[in-house]
Amino acid sequence: MIKFFLKNNYLLTITLIYFNIFFAKIFGNEHYTEEVFFKETSSVFFVENDSIFKVKYNEVIAIYKEENFQPALEKALEIYDYCKEYKNEEYSYLLSLLIAKIYSKTNNYLQALRFYKESLHYFNYNILNETNSNSTSAINEAEIYLKIGSSFQQLAYINKEKINHSYSDSAKFYYKKIESLPIFNDEFLKIKATMFSNLSGIYESESLYSKAEDYAMKAINIHHRQKDRFLEASARNNLGNIYLSQKKYKKAKDIYINGSNLIKNDSTEAALKSKVFLYYNLAWAMRNLNDYKAYDILEKANEIEDEIRDVEIKARVKELGYKYDFNTKKRLLKKDQELQIVKEKDKTRIIIIISFFIFILLISVIVVVNLRGKNLELKLTQIKLIQKQKLDKLNTETKNRILNATIDAKELERQEISEVLHDSVSALLSSANLHLQAARTTLEVKTPNEVNKAQEIISEASKKIRNLSHTLTSPVLTKFGLDSAIINITEKYSNSQLEIKAEVKGLRRYHPKFETKIYNIIQELLNNILKHSKATSATVSLIESNKKLKLMISDNGIGFNSFKFNEKNGIGLSQIEARIEVMKGTFKINSQNNSETIIESIIPVMEKDKTSHVLPTL
Repeated sequence: MIKFFLKNNYLLTITLIYFNIFFAKIFGNEHYTEEVFFKETSSVFFVENDSIFKVKYNEVIAIYKEENFQPALEKALEIYDYCKEYKNEEYSYLLSLLIAKIYSKTNNYLQALRFYKESLHYFNYNILNETNSNSTSAINEAEIYLKIGSSFQQLAYINKEKINHSYSDSAKFYYKKIESLPIFNDEFLKIKATMFSNLSGIYESESLYSKAEDYAMKAINIHHRQKDRFLEASARNNLGNIYLSQKKYKKAKDIYINGSNLIKNDSTEAALKSKVFLYYNLAWAMRNLNDYKAYDILEKANEIEDEIRDVEIKARVKELGYKYDFNTKKRLLKKDQELQIVKEKDKTRIIIIISFFIFILLISVIVVVNLRGKNLELKLTQIKLIQKQKLDKLNTETKNRILNATIDAKELERQEISEVLHDSVSALLSSANLHLQAARTTLEVKTPNEVNKAQEIISEASKKIRNLSHTLTSPVLTKFGLDSAIINITEKYSNSQLEIKAEVKGLRRYHPKFETKIYNIIQELLNNILKHSKATSATVSLIESNKKLKLMISDNGIGFNSFKFNEKNGIGLSQIEARIEVMKGTFKINSQNNSETIIESIIPVMEKDKTSHVLPTL
C-alpha cells in the first residue's frame, strides 16, 4: 500500500526518502539497508535510481577486487534484479558482465555463459540508444565475444575423456565474429591475438595442425608488432606445443629457445612462471631428440620454481605483518568463542540423542533376553561362533594390512621425507632467511658478520635440502618416465668394477604410482647386486608387450640358494615379491651358489589418467 502510494505521489516520495536519510545520519540507524532504499525508490525517479545504482555497483566492484567472490556475487545478483525491475539498461549490462566474470572465476562456466549472453543483449540495446562511443563499443563487443567463446571452449573440454564438439563449434562461431570486426587500436589487436591463441588450441585438439599453426603465428605476429615480449613468449610456447603434438621435436626445441630468450631478462612473477613452462617443454623436446642436456634444462626449471615459491613466501610474510593487528585478533577470538558455544551445544545434543538410543537398545535387549530365555544356551553358542569367525576374519585382515604396509612402507617413507624436506623444511629455511633479511633493514649500525654468515649457512642448507629432495624422488622419472629413469639409474650405478646395461623397448608414460613402484623395485634389485653379488656386469631389461611389462635383471655374480628365498629367509626379496603380487604380477628367481642370477617378472601396466587439452586464455 505504501509502495503504491509512493509511486503515485512525486513530492511525498522525495520528502520521505530524504527524511529517512536524514534520520539515519542523525541517529545512526543501522537498519536502513540498501534493500529498503531500493524498494522505496520509484521507477519514476530514474535519475535518482541511476546514482544509487552507481554507488552500489562501485561497492560490488570493491568487494570483487578483494577476491571475495561469494559476497560479491550475492550483492551483484541482488542489485541486478533491481536494475531489471527499473529497466536500467546501462547498469544491467555492467552487472551482468561482472556476474559472468565471477562465475568464470569460480569455474561455473554454464552460469558464466548465461550472463555473458545477457550482457551482450544489454550491450546491443545500449548501442542502439547510442550510450557508447564507436571506438569503445567495438572493443567492448569484441571482449564479450571473446568471453562467450572462451566459456564455450571451457565447457567443450570440461570432460577430460570426451570433447563436446557442439561447444567447440560454438566457440569458433563467436571467435569468427571477432575476426570479422575492423581493427581500431592496439587494445583491439590484443583481443584478436588472444582469440587467435584460443582458436589455435581448438584446432590442435582436433589434430588440424596446419590451421593451429596458422592461428598461432597470427598471435605471435601481433605481439611482435606491439613489442610485447612476454605475450609473444607465451604465444611461441603454444606454437611449440603444436609442433610437439606432431612429434616435430627439432622445430619445437627452436621455438621454445626463442620464446625463453624473449623473457630472459624479465624477472617478474608472470615471466618466471612462463619460463618454467618453456623450460619444461624444452626439456621434453630435447629428451626426445636424445639430447641429455635436457636434464640441465629441467634442473633450471626446478630452480625457477623454487625462486617463485621464495617470492610467494616473502609476500605472505609481508602480508601477515599488515593483516594480523590487534583488532583482527580480537574479531577472530570472538568468532572462535561463538563457534565454541555452537560446538558445545551440538555436543550436548548429540550426547542426549546417543543416550536415548542406548536406553532404547538396553530395554530391547532386556525384553529379548526375557522372551528368549529358553534358547539362551543355543544363542550363546551361535554368538561365540560368530565372534570366532569375526576374530578369524579380523586376524586375516590384520595380516593383510601388515603385509600391505610393509610393501608400501619404503615408498611412502621416501615420499613423505621428500615432501617434508621440500615443502616444510625448505619453506622454513626460506622464511628464516627472509626474517634475517628484514632484521638487517631495521639495524641502524653495520650488519654483524654473524648475521651474514647465518644467511650464507641457511642458503647452503636450502640448496642441500633441495638436492636431497630430488634424490629421494627422481625428477627424471617424474618428468620423462621409466625409460629415461632406468637409463639414468644404470649410468649412476655403473662404476669401474661393475658395468650395468639398460635395455628398454616400447615404454611409454603410465600411472605415476605405477611408475614409482616399478622404479623402486628395479632400484632395490640393483642395490642387492651392488651389495651381495660381486658381479662385474649386469643387465636391466624392461619391455612392454600386450599391456604388460616384462622385467628381467641378470648378473654374473656369485649367486645364492634360491630355495632359501622360497622359504622366506630373504627379507628384501620377500618384500619385492609381495609388492609384485599386490600388483597382480609374477615373480621368478633362477639362481644357484657360484652361478649367475636371473630375476624375471611380468606385471600388468596401470594406465595413466587421461589429461585434458590446453584450456583457453581468459
